[in-house]
Amino acid sequence: MKALVFTGPGVVEPQDVPEPSVGRDEVLVHVVTSGICGSELHGVRTPGFRVPPLVMGHEFAGRTNDGQAVTVNPILSCGTCDVCAAGLPNVCRNRQIIGVHRPGAFAERVAVPAAAVVPLPVGLGWTAAGVVEPAANSVHAWRLAGRPAGARVGVLGAGAIGLTCLQVALSGGAASVEIADRSPERLEIAARLGASAAGQELTGEYDVVFDAVGAAVTHQQSLARLRPGGVAIWLGLADHVAGYDALDLVRGEKRVLGSFAYDAADFAGAIELVTGWDLSWVETFPLDEGAAVFTTLMNGRATPVKALLTPEAR
Repeated sequence: MKALVFTGPGVVEPQDVPEPSVGRDEVLVHVVTSGICGSELHGVRTPGFRVPPLVMGHEFAGRTNDGQAVTVNPILSCGTCDVCAAGLPNVCRNRQIIGVHRPGAFAERVAVPAAAVVPLPVGLGWTAAGVVEPAANSVHAWRLAGRPAGARVGVLGAGAIGLTCLQVALSGGAASVEIADRSPERLEIAARLGASAAGQELTGEYDVVFDAVGAAVTHQQSLARLRPGGVAIWLGLADHVAGYDALDLVRGEKRVLGSFAYDAADFAGAIELVTGWDLSWVETFPLDEGAAVFTTLMNGRATPVKALLTPEAR
């Protein structure tokens, strides 16, 4: 079958690969749409967490053999460790991730555990289905922030996670959401989606700041722009360096929370939300064009903000 394969540092290429082996308690999913994630762009530039050769792709939807439209929760937790027992399967000590530790969905078909399969509601479009996974990250982050209706919210980064944080916060009753990014094209999209301000930097003081970039400089900015007692939610994975002012953290009694992935309830919440969203910032490309699209984004192109790959004629 056709697949897009991460073969070495900075390189993804189309290949013919063997059909998936479907094990006991697994389901074969015929992929209809699979999103390119910023973490994959970073992972191909600097291999480590993802090891080539690898078929990536953890944001996907498709059909089972019986025609059921499904998406898949790619976080595979063990269900038995102390962290899972505490209700935190997303940070399971023994977790695996589809598209990282086992073949993913940049392919025509993928085998997944049956327990990870999530049926989609009738009528949900494939574009919306393709952004359920990134939206679930933002639903989870909003929950960690306390779902503060009436909050002043800042977002650093207008990529897919930043834009879904914007939309989740607005859906959750935030009083205002301001967003910062270097890309004029992405800022224009953010403004169209309802950002009360969109510019190169955050300029206000906020109850909540989402850092959807994860660089040392955005870590610093997320704390600097918080009101005393506010909370910064870090979702971005660009840099391991903290970069913030620890004295400001203490004296302002500010909080920083890491936010990784989601649980089943967050995933279900994302399915409900994406149905009514403006997703004009999402574009779909044939899987055959995946290497070119992926490489262009990896080398710094700002648009499309979210690229979905499909092996099927649409």
